[in-house]
Amino acid sequence: MPDVRLASPQGKWVLLTTVLGSSMAMLDSTVVNVALPRIGRDLDASLSALQWTVNAYMVTLAGLILLGGALGDRFGRRRVFVVGVVWFAVASLLCGIAPNAGVLIAARALQGVGGALLTPGSLALIQASFHPDDRGRAVGLWSGFGGIGAAVGPFVGGWLVDGPGWRWVFLLNVPVALVCVPIALRHVPESGDGSAHGRFDVLGAVLGALALALVTYALIEAGEGGLVVVVSAVAGLAAAVAFVLVERRRPDPMMPPDIFASRLFTAVNLVTLCVYAALGGFFFLAALQLQVVVGYSALGAGTALLPTTVLMLLLSARSGELADRIGPRIPLTVGPLLCAVGMLLMLRVGPGASYVADVLPALLVLGLGMVTLVAPLTATVLGSVSVVRAGLASGINNAAARAAGLLAVAALPLLAGMGEEAYREPAAFDTAFDKAMVWCAGALVAGAVIAAAVVRRPPPDCKRPECLRHGGVTAPPLEGEPVRRRLG
Repeated sequence: MPDVRLASPQGKWVLLTTVLGSSMAMLDSTVVNVALPRIGRDLDASLSALQWTVNAYMVTLAGLILLGGALGDRFGRRRVFVVGVVWFAVASLLCGIAPNAGVLIAARALQGVGGALLTPGSLALIQASFHPDDRGRAVGLWSGFGGIGAAVGPFVGGWLVDGPGWRWVFLLNVPVALVCVPIALRHVPESGDGSAHGRFDVLGAVLGALALALVTYALIEAGEGGLVVVVSAVAGLAAAVAFVLVERRRPDPMMPPDIFASRLFTAVNLVTLCVYAALGGFFFLAALQLQVVVGYSALGAGTALLPTTVLMLLLSARSGELADRIGPRIPLTVGPLLCAVGMLLMLRVGPGASYVADVLPALLVLGLGMVTLVAPLTATVLGSVSVVRAGLASGINNAAARAAGLLAVAALPLLAGMGEEAYREPAAFDTAFDKAMVWCAGALVAGAVIAAAVVRRPPPDCKRPECLRHGGVTAPPLEGEPVRRRLG
């Protein structure tokens, strides 16, 4: 039985290690958006290159995050976590010194691999290390500090971009890793899953990531047309079908199809896809809109986006308590609708827009919508399956949210008619941004309709979320037991 107490010096070191490690991945998933206009100017990058700067990271992270949890269970959670931190730091260094957009995109893909190793590992270390009496409080502190990091991330990113330069958005991870790794090796106990056996579902992970990458490529390059785009689209769909077939035939797959036999689990993941597609697209484009069209600096844009994550950090726990009393159906219906209203209010944000009169109201409504839906969504995911599969269910839901976001970043510029140079032309970008916000609002309304039609209250004895204070905007928090993947 784990016996580290939170009040002990070792307990504080374990908590610090996991917060530092998870913050690296969480910050990079949000602050990069603020740096995109400056990256584009410095590297003479097209809009599609900026899309890939975001999506290369998300492809590998979403495709490999479940495998990352399995590696920790088999080879030791501390060992894999440390490998992930080192890998992430080296990839960040490559991002920071990238001479052109192609190298930056390749380094971002490598960053995603590191993120897939350390993201599930940080929570797994807490749950495997702390005494059961302290575990809940430790997880709460971990998620709270992570929420604070997510809230200040865009602010810090903007300050770095306007100050020493956008490269320091990535280079900052190196000293963080240099602090994190020695502490982990000295103070964090090793742990693993003694029942883990057999082979890893590497084929499933590769097929899943390949399907995302090929479909993303086809969407980003669709405006150019040509045979390569068609082949990529067909190959991506074929990889997706192959992924499903492989998962159905393996004795212990990475993503067991029978988990979707739960109608509630399937419905909540459909809501997740709609909601996080809209949110992923919004935060990608909003940072550009505020800088390209409204004229904000990177610091101004990062600061402007703070209200959404601050509201989530302050009010998510209360939202979860309310959902416990009234059930998830109303929050998962009202929350997306509030988010849709917030995005439609962003139609007022154009040249000369006032922050107080135009930008802030939209972000406050959007933030309240996210507060309303994120905690109930997480609780419903955990409650829709048996307790022993809660960690798996949370991991699948987290991966689905990240996949939805990356596909939205790929598809929205196409749907909104953004050309390769749109972010250099304020008038053209403003027009396309308005179209994109309508698409995002439509996705949120679709999520609300699914929730109203299908979502019901989970059983009263279901597992409750521990990460109540959550400030991330790219995916719901990982919850439950370590993101354990039985090995096939």
